[in-house]
Amino acid sequence: MTIQGLHHITLVCSDAQRTVDFYTRVLGLRLVKKTVNFDDPGSYHLYFGDHVGTPGTAITFFEWRDAPCGQPGIGGTHHLALQVADYGGLLKWKRRLADLGLKVQVPVDQRYFNSIMFNDPDGVILEIATRGPGWTRDENTPVADQARLQSETWDAPVSEIAPDMTLCRGMHHITAIASNLERTEAFYIGLLEMPRIKALTDLDDPRAGQWYWGVNDGAPGTLISYLQRDPREVPHARYGVGQTHHFALAVPDADTQLEWREKLVRAGLRVSPVMDRIYFKSIYTNDPDGHIVELATLGPGFAVDEDAASLGACLKLPPWLEKYRGEIEPTLEPITAPA
Repeated sequence: MTIQGLHHITLVCSDAQRTVDFYTRVLGLRLVKKTVNFDDPGSYHLYFGDHVGTPGTAITFFEWRDAPCGQPGIGGTHHLALQVADYGGLLKWKRRLADLGLKVQVPVDQRYFNSIMFNDPDGVILEIATRGPGWTRDENTPVADQARLQSETWDAPVSEIAPDMTLCRGMHHITAIASNLERTEAFYIGLLEMPRIKALTDLDDPRAGQWYWGVNDGAPGTLISYLQRDPREVPHARYGVGQTHHFALAVPDADTQLEWREKLVRAGLRVSPVMDRIYFKSIYTNDPDGHIVELATLGPGFAVDEDAASLGACLKLPPWLEKYRGEIEPTLEPITAPA
């Protein structure tokens, strides 16, 4: 059994149309599925990604229109990072986002990649990270002059997303918050069999660590990172707008998923039954601090109930909710996305 990498992350937004506009028109992702929360069919569940929503590219949202803002903290996600090809593409993103009025954290040399950070309309922290130089770079290699990086930007407006800027390569990593990295490591290495890639000091808090786990030698798109925070200083995360509901790791198929389920059950963890999400099958458990972690199958994919060319165009419902379409649709505000 091997975890394949990241599958998707699910966050909470307050306005579906505003979220569609941001992730499609600003970031250039495709709305690949417009459906509802299968457990709460009166609210949208929107999926964004590459042209077919390939696992690892999928960013999804529950729309909770009247929910309060969530609270970041232990047991929650700190940020989500998307991949960009190289530093030139990163500088173009810095210029594009700044010209659109977003507050962009200046480029930072993270030693193994460069990145910028900003927020989506609900406050979700987003990072855009370069694919390299990668984890084989010597840990003693000096970081670049941060002051120089902070002053750099693209020298012309960026009105269109160029090929070297595309974010459709998917996620680079997800960073969550833990109270004890050794305990978190026992979960990822001891149970999920994901090797530790790096153990670093958090750039923002030298007292704390930041550890990365992944597969395929830590290839972008397979990485989970945790920041350690003191529970006496940082509260526990609370669900709500602008926060993560869960993230998912990819497993190849349903049979492998059942093997993972049995392993987690034997370890004494809370594990859900297999849930049919139409586009994949899911099981849910929790990391040691309570963050929901899903194991999702690679298929059958988002083209199972509509043609690939028209993904996201129509509201799709699972078969058991189809008979309630006449009741569900009037409760949802119509939304549109670029063709």
